[in-house]
Amino acid sequence: MKGFLTFIREQGVLGLAIGFILGGAVSKIVASLVNDVINPILGMGLGAVEGLKGAFIQIGSAKLMWGSFINTMIDFVIVAAVVYGLVKLLGLNKKAEQK
Repeated sequence: MKGFLTFIREQGVLGLAIGFILGGAVSKIVASLVNDVINPILGMGLGAVEGLKGAFIQIGSAKLMWGSFINTMIDFVIVAAVVYGLVKLLGLNKKAEQK
């Protein structure tokens, strides 16, 4: 049991768990920002009544959901920027370079 507690303390398992939980919360906030704010604005500009996520191109029986793809890309870029900003803000990149 002592070895297990040492492992948790030294390997940062608690920090990893906290990061995982906060990451899920940030992901929900970013998804709401993209779906509820950015997509409707882009959708109006591009003429998609349902917002950007509903934009598609019909080719025969196939429906290419290009709006949904753009939505996912915007979501990824925002999450990546938030993670990058937090790593820089907390100085975690310097700790990794020291090892």
